[in-house]
Amino acid sequence: MGLMGGSLALAAKQAGVVGTVVGWSRTDATLQTALANGVIDEAQGDLSTALAGADCVVVATPTILAESVMQQVLEQVPVTTAVTDVASVKGNIADSLTAHFGSIPSNAILGHPIAGSERSGVAAANVDLYQHHRVILIDQPDATPATDAHLLAKVSQLWQAVGAEVSAMSVEDHDRILALTSHLPHFLAYAIVAQLTAADDALDVFNFAAGGLRDFTRIASSEPRMWREILLANKTELTHALDGFEQQVLHLRALIAADDGQGLEDIFTDVKRSRDEFVTALATRSDQSKR
Repeated sequence: MGLMGGSLALAAKQAGVVGTVVGWSRTDATLQTALANGVIDEAQGDLSTALAGADCVVVATPTILAESVMQQVLEQVPVTTAVTDVASVKGNIADSLTAHFGSIPSNAILGHPIAGSERSGVAAANVDLYQHHRVILIDQPDATPATDAHLLAKVSQLWQAVGAEVSAMSVEDHDRILALTSHLPHFLAYAIVAQLTAADDALDVFNFAAGGLRDFTRIASSEPRMWREILLANKTELTHALDGFEQQVLHLRALIAADDGQGLEDIFTDVKRSRDEFVTALATRSDQSKR
């Protein structure tokens, strides 16, 4: 239980769509903070006790722990109980469940809210974290067994109640898309700051840096251990994304070496247009969600 799970619990309680919220953690300090901040109604250090009578279980652990915790939860709850998660990579969890159970249980509704913060921990829980953000739920209608449509709808309704926009897709599409839109940008932010700090005149470099560097590298302030786990868990798709990025860098470098100003401007113009359309679409979606 941390930022993601705590924020969902706060928002669901405020929306009035949950009854008693029972929190489980291996760390008593986390449970006490969650209780003190009104994130949960009841704290349990024993997983079996926490799961008793649960209608919906949200596994809000770091990516690397989600595999084993999902297995433990699914072993102990009936197939009529929805079990979902908030991890940033889905392939590793899907593979671990398949290896453990023979297939992904029908009540396993893998999920990923596309939201977050540089802050971490349940003390950072924010009731508005998911407002106007997307949540991806994994739907496998052709699998055996297929994803339980009723439980998928239940989890979808939970996310919609806290202000999120829900989309369904496959495990493969999720990990490919997130490698491009989230994992690659974080990798690059870390890499750029690493390059700057390795320079002999690193202090001077940062003294003369302005808003552009600050904005571009904001996500390099994200929790290092969490992002280590995410990038390694999605290493196959991230490697493909890096291959594509490398080709873009080589192409732009060749244009610079050739003094091809027009070629650079043409690419920059196309990129600016694409990003402007993206920002406009985001703003429009946010405005529509507020109505």
